[in-house]
Amino acid sequence: MRPRALIVDDEAPARAELRFLLEELGQVQVVGEAANGEEALLLLRSLPYDLVLLDIRMPGGSGLEVAAALRDLPNPPRVIFTTAYPDHAVEAFDLAAADYLVKPFDAARLARALERALEHADDAASPSAAPSSGGPARRGEEPEPLARVPVQRDGRTVLVDQSAIVYASAARGYSSLKLADERLLVTFSLNELERRLRGHFFRVHRSYLVNLDHVRELVPDFKGALVLVMNDRQRSRVEVSRRQARELRRRLGV
Repeated sequence: MRPRALIVDDEAPARAELRFLLEELGQVQVVGEAANGEEALLLLRSLPYDLVLLDIRMPGGSGLEVAAALRDLPNPPRVIFTTAYPDHAVEAFDLAAADYLVKPFDAARLARALERALEHADDAASPSAAPSSGGPARRGEEPEPLARVPVQRDGRTVLVDQSAIVYASAARGYSSLKLADERLLVTFSLNELERRLRGHFFRVHRSYLVNLDHVRELVPDFKGALVLVMNDRQRSRVEVSRRQARELRRRLGV
């Protein structure tokens, strides 16, 4: 049985478009719609849902308030925010959102969000059947490499060349990219970035994926572990796990 989804948006055309995209993808079953936060909470407390696609600015309680209230449910659904406003992303991920989509988005972007949201679901909603950004995923299929990483900024999608990434770090279900002089929020998990970034990227720690081309120094800390000093403007310091230290030295030839 496909996971049960609820669409929450105060604009009827937006709900209809999202329902159409979800039905085309076929990964979830849309079993409810709500036009405001109050209706959404009533439905969510009455029926079990696996996934909520949630607008943020609505009458009757914002999407952020609805997501916060879901924490009180015994089995809260996963949340994907679908909004025209990119400025609430950090708040959304603090509420453990699976993804944050800025309108207008297409089927490929929605497919990737569904894959992220359902990756920890039961076998009935196994991500092995979920589509990736390039189409339906097959068991054992290698994900497509990312030459450039899409980043949402001010309602636009900016493509960041992977060579510009100094390192990526994980935090609360999303990742951030550290560039030479800025940090950008991305919707890929660190595991996804590790699988899909090519070149000299190496997972030095469970929370850090480093571009070895941007390593400036290796510094032992007082415990005997390694810390990397990167060549960004801030000379960021990245911790290396003991388990990865030997392989890192080998890759760097030191």
